[in-house]
Amino acid sequence: MEDQEHVTLIKVSTNASQYFVDSYYAALNGRQNTIASFYMPPASMPGGSLPSISFNGTQIPTAAEMQTMFEQQIPQPHYEVQCYDCHVVNPNYISEGTQARPAKTGKNMTILVAVSGYVKYGNPKEAQPRAFSESFLLVPNPAAAAGQQRMKNVKEWLIQTQTFRIVV
Repeated sequence: MEDQEHVTLIKVSTNASQYFVDSYYAALNGRQNTIASFYMPPASMPGGSLPSISFNGTQIPTAAEMQTMFEQQIPQPHYEVQCYDCHVVNPNYISEGTQARPAKTGKNMTILVAVSGYVKYGNPKEAQPRAFSESFLLVPNPAAAAGQQRMKNVKEWLIQTQTFRIVV
């Protein structure tokens, strides 16, 4: 890999991760009706499979069910991200049904994002903070790869795999 291409991958993955962490946890904290939009749609997954979502040891079958869980079952969450890190996993990922974008864009990769912090469920003044650890595998959004990112609410990176765990 050329040095410039490597620098591009680092910049793109860092910017994508920062944007993802900021927007995803803002959605969890107050815009739960948008949660499903952060996940890869099944039609875009190899073989039409669903994203893999594990929430504190429980497998969540679909992004829609993850959203419903936050809207109807979990007391209002208050996430505070303490730190996150990202790593390029596959610099040559191409979504099914799309064509590769030029390598110089850095948009053909998968990104591992590891997040840790604290969460309170319910009244933030009364609830005890609980530490959490969460990891995501982000993949390019096929709609963005097809040039639809100018449309409102089309995210460049979507969750393919997620694992959340309360650690304390």
